[in-house]
Amino acid sequence: MTAKWIAAAALALAIPAHAHHGWSEYDQNQPLTLTGRIVETGYEHPHGHVKLETPGKTWLVVLAPPSRMQNRGLAPEAIAKGRTVTVVAYANKGKPEEARAERITAGGKTVELR
Repeated sequence: MTAKWIAAAALALAIPAHAHHGWSEYDQNQPLTLTGRIVETGYEHPHGHVKLETPGKTWLVVLAPPSRMQNRGLAPEAIAKGRTVTVVAYANKGKPEEARAERITAGGKTVELR
């Protein structure tokens, strides 16, 4: 294999990793507990999400990948539009409307997402 092919392969592998959300974007020193009504939901790759309407603010809450949510017992119906949930999350340092969930309580059941 030539050096050109090796460099191209390394670059192709690095691009998806760079696009993936990392925990360093979020302030893990300040956990938030957010309770609200889901106004939008996505049970999709690479991460699920909900738009959570809380008193005074609507948050985009990044959840775990669907396979992890399913394996841990968080079905799509549990985070359906109109449901009320509570998340323990960390705010994004650069996007004040976004948070990444550590755990979610939906329908009386708490699910660890990290």
